[in-house]
Amino acid sequence: MDTSNQLDFINKEIIRKLSEDGRLPFSELAKQLKISNSLVHQRVKKLQEAGIIKGFSVQLDPKSMGFESFTYTGIVTKEARFAYSIAEDLKKIPSVVECHWVSGKYALFIKIVAKNNEDLRKILYEQIHNIEGVGSTDSFISFGAAFEKNVGI
Repeated sequence: MDTSNQLDFINKEIIRKLSEDGRLPFSELAKQLKISNSLVHQRVKKLQEAGIIKGFSVQLDPKSMGFESFTYTGIVTKEARFAYSIAEDLKKIPSVVECHWVSGKYALFIKIVAKNNEDLRKILYEQIHNIEGVGSTDSFISFGAAFEKNVGI
């Protein structure tokens, strides 16, 4: 989708400000941008309809909730045909918070959030390895994110 005509200065500012604070009231946003409240509503609605803004959500801090182990795991399938059903089964595991289709050695690459390494071991061996079609896994423990950000506009 060509978004170049949809990302004018006002839309970029709306996206930037909402990225900084997703709870910013549209009335405050309008005031900061010196535009009408209805224009903010119209612009956000159009950005959502275009798929540029996917939604608004609460971002949780796993560490504050007692999760200490963050792991990226590559999954090798026994056969390529299992990739889709494995992804569906992974959705059911609360500790698997991301799943990506990838090229190369792995069919899937996932992010696991666990209480500790013992919890991670149980998730891997008692849940993921029991999914039909999973051949093997390779895990990479994260020591922390250097940064996380939205795509540049």
